Amino acid sequence: MSSHDGEDTAEQTSNVSTPEETDSAIITVYIGATVPTGFEHTAAEEVQEKIGVDARISKDRGRIYFPISTDKLFQVHRLRSVDNLFVVVEEYDHYQFKESKEETLMELQQLASKLPWSNALKVWELNRSLKKKKGHRKGGNSTRVKPDSEASVADTRQQELPRETSPAGGDAKTESVADPESCQQDSEEALPEARLIKFRVTCNRAGDKHSFSSNEAARDFGGAVQEFFQWKADMTKFDIEVLLNIHNEEVVVGIALTEESLHRRNISHFGPTTLRSTLCYGMLRLCKPQVSDVILDPMCGTGAIPLEGAIEFNSSFYVAGDNNDMAVNRTVNNVSHIQKRRADKGSSSGLPIDTVQWDVCNLPIKTSSVDIIITDMPFGKRMGSRKKNWDLYPSCLREMARVCRPGSGKAVLLTQDKKCFAKAVSQMGGLWRKVLTVWVNVGGLHAGVYLLKRTAAVFGQTPEDVRQPRGMAEKDPMKSFPPPLQS
Repeated sequence: MSSHDGEDTAEQTSNVSTPEETDSAIITVYIGATVPTGFEHTAAEEVQEKIGVDARISKDRGRIYFPISTDKLFQVHRLRSVDNLFVVVEEYDHYQFKESKEETLMELQQLASKLPWSNALKVWELNRSLKKKKGHRKGGNSTRVKPDSEASVADTRQQELPRETSPAGGDAKTESVADPESCQQDSEEALPEARLIKFRVTCNRAGDKHSFSSNEAARDFGGAVQEFFQWKADMTKFDIEVLLNIHNEEVVVGIALTEESLHRRNISHFGPTTLRSTLCYGMLRLCKPQVSDVILDPMCGTGAIPLEGAIEFNSSFYVAGDNNDMAVNRTVNNVSHIQKRRADKGSSSGLPIDTVQWDVCNLPIKTSSVDIIITDMPFGKRMGSRKKNWDLYPSCLREMARVCRPGSGKAVLLTQDKKCFAKAVSQMGGLWRKVLTVWVNVGGLHAGVYLLKRTAAVFGQTPEDVRQPRGMAEKDPMKSFPPPLQS
């Protein structure tokens, strides 16, 4: 590495090691955020509402970008619809990749020393100091949990980079080749922390016209970053995670600002199909809860949806229920966990939520008394079965129509069993009208979030509400139910 590069390295690392300098000047940077696929517009609306800036939706589904000044950086961690955050180092809308793999990888290596790292590293340092003030541990001493769809790529990528940093590879070079200016600074004890910075590079790639793999891009780009900054590569106990996002011709280089996804905020007792809190928030925003609305989740599982609603849209009242006693207990425990956490912080521990055990096809609820129904229906994979869904879905929609207010009531329902749901909605055409469908990715499954509007038809006067599902007899909905479990 040339002496000029060494001077650049010293300049860049000095930005990391002096937080006093980061506080003195306010700069504006672009923040990238990963969001639940399909809810990009919902996330952009939240950014406009809470931060007051316009967000741009990426060509790569599941990402948005927006500008922010460093004095408002703390606000991005309060967004409810984003999973992970990163500061953009540089973005290329139409990056021209070379035809051969060798030329492309060489170009990626050269790119590392040409990028404007300075502002991004200042934001990373400021972000780290903000997390220290909140009581978070210093640095990134654990790996972030990847979504299911990225897990296998991340695992192979992490196996690839250590070979570059083994004693025979880049790490040995970092230890043995010392920059003269770095040695001088070490002797003066000017940058004692800079030598200890550990990093890793994560490449997320989409597109079938690339001559290289994600592993190869992460390996070569990471090696160049290591040589440029003289950082130490570490796949697990890293301080900085450099992101290389490639989507067809779009290339974005960034530095991660979150160690784990922000959706891990409400649930302490998990079930087999617990929804991410960010996805729950997107579903809640679709139905636009109003003051004093009664919101029902008749198949609550662990209570992820009503919990998110009770925290963020706390002017409404939420009733969570399930037929499985273990699910009801998990919901009660999750509510108690949030209440205890709020009490420990000195805020009011009360939440507008209650939990009941019931049969979703015979709800112990008065007719036309619910404003919004929002739930995650069984896909027929981990929970239930596709065969049972053919009876369950029409019965659910009929009972939901009974308790929902005619003309104004709404339902937001998530399911991956699209064929069965479409048939059930067509059977209940006199009671429900489909308004909108948002296609989302749930653990690698292509699912739909359906917004339904309750028709003005009075329950009991349409052909749909008198037809019984196979094998089910009419029951009095107010009989044979256990008492509510107080949360």
